Amino acid sequence: MLKVLKLVIVASTLFASLAFVIQDDPAPAKSSKVNTVVIDAGHGGKDPGTRGRVTKEKDVALAVALELGRMIKEETPDVKVLYTRSTDVFIELGERSAFANRNNADLFISVHCNATPSSRSVRGTETFVMGLHKTQGNLDVAKRENSVILQETNYKQKYKGFDPNSPLAHIMLANYQSAFISSSLRLADLIEKKFQSVSDRESRGVKQAGFLVLWRCAMPAVLIETGFLSTPDEERYLGSEDGQREVAESIHQAFMAYKKDMDR
Repeated sequence: MLKVLKLVIVASTLFASLAFVIQDDPAPAKSSKVNTVVIDAGHGGKDPGTRGRVTKEKDVALAVALELGRMIKEETPDVKVLYTRSTDVFIELGERSAFANRNNADLFISVHCNATPSSRSVRGTETFVMGLHKTQGNLDVAKRENSVILQETNYKQKYKGFDPNSPLAHIMLANYQSAFISSSLRLADLIEKKFQSVSDRESRGVKQAGFLVLWRCAMPAVLIETGFLSTPDEERYLGSEDGQREVAESIHQAFMAYKKDMDR
């Protein structure tokens, strides 16, 4: 009983401190129409992300993000497309969501690649929304993506002691984004279905976990793991221009279906 009480006290303290992590206030309430989308290429600069034999996550994520933005602008020129990064630079996790909030974005799409050290045969796509991880695998992905903060200056002060290796810390993050969970899940489901129908990819489904890059987004937000760089054939696919274009097209078609639904 005493152990449980201590856990609750620690959780409450962490929850309270996380509320002050990023100073940018969320954007005010707005209509559900999609007028501005922020596309976030994961990692960058000194942070390569996960690696394949010859491929780096930061490069694949940037290529897909730029191609996705190009497609959106070409088909829907009325939509404002913004990038958290358009070159190989390091952007702090907190700044990514803060950028989206400052620009009053209606949607936040973060592009990543997956990896697992335990197998060279695991493949498929996953799309995450902010929430409570239900499996160890979901937690492991969140831990890996959140560990980027270890490369930021004064991260302990900036994130009020958030420990990317602590399961408790990720549980606390699940309390955020609740206002946008329905729309986020809708987009995530569309993305996974389009990966299957457009590019015949294996979908590992829509999942929830605590991601720092999503938790302060004042709009629907998803994080897409486009495939496993640790699996040779997926690395070749994701490292190729055709593969990157196909991935972008799958996300683009999901975006168009989501925009049509929300605008209506």
